[in-house]
Amino acid sequence: MKQKPINAHTGIYGIIGHPVRHTFSPSMHNGAFQACGVDARYLVFEVCPGSLKQAVHGLRALGVSGFNVTIPHKEAIIACLDSLDREAEIIGAVNTVKNIRGTLKGYNTDGEGFVTALRKSGVSPGGKRVVMIGAGGAARAVSVYLARGGIKTLTLADAADRRAQSLAKALKKHFPRTETRVTGASKAALSREARQADILINATPVGMKKSDPLLVDKTVLKPSLVVCDLVYNPPETRLLREAKQSGCTVMNGIGMLLYQGVAAFEIWTGVVAPTGVMKKALLSQVERKHR
Repeated sequence: MKQKPINAHTGIYGIIGHPVRHTFSPSMHNGAFQACGVDARYLVFEVCPGSLKQAVHGLRALGVSGFNVTIPHKEAIIACLDSLDREAEIIGAVNTVKNIRGTLKGYNTDGEGFVTALRKSGVSPGGKRVVMIGAGGAARAVSVYLARGGIKTLTLADAADRRAQSLAKALKKHFPRTETRVTGASKAALSREARQADILINATPVGMKKSDPLLVDKTVLKPSLVVCDLVYNPPETRLLREAKQSGCTVMNGIGMLLYQGVAAFEIWTGVVAPTGVMKKALLSQVERKHR
């Protein structure tokens, strides 16, 4: 379907973050708008941490219909919103905002996106022992959905120990059947925990740069381990490369990006998302970026 020319009624959507110019979301959402005949465009807004409040005020004032939120704003943005969906309230982080006649409501589709991608990869979270590196906004969302999915244990590690402790406390309150604890963020501590895990998840930006270190010892990467990295650019981080070479089942952040985007699109438009179109647009963007 041919995309409509921009006019006075064109809906504006986008993403805010810092850094955010690397995002693949515009191709995915603009492809979906075009396929469904929705008169809208999706843009990128680079917003530094000190400018978040002003940026959200501007988006509201300009009548932007909705936007995604990424690093480092997923938790801080809550103070700028009028209300939260129940899921976002439990998670304590927001990745999707809808403008409802001037009222901004926050949602979180990250956890749903991750678990959907995990299941599509043939891995069920039920009964699994999980180690999560990171306790920021994305980690909070993924942790909640994994606990809801029936994981046996969750070990959290974050350089900011207070964030990990805060997340562990929230999970124990809402999901007492999942044994949740916190460990140190050193390579030695992470490696010790990963040796006992079924699923290892990197929910930090480590891996986006070629110079980034490997967060665990190579010796913990056994074929029985599922290794997930929420980083999607590059599609194969050092962690995933080493894990793949060791025979592990691996999953990058592209599937999570796709399925969280599918959920966000449906929240914004009320239209069933064209998942196939969005996946094709996303993979095409990944291929162009990494030729």
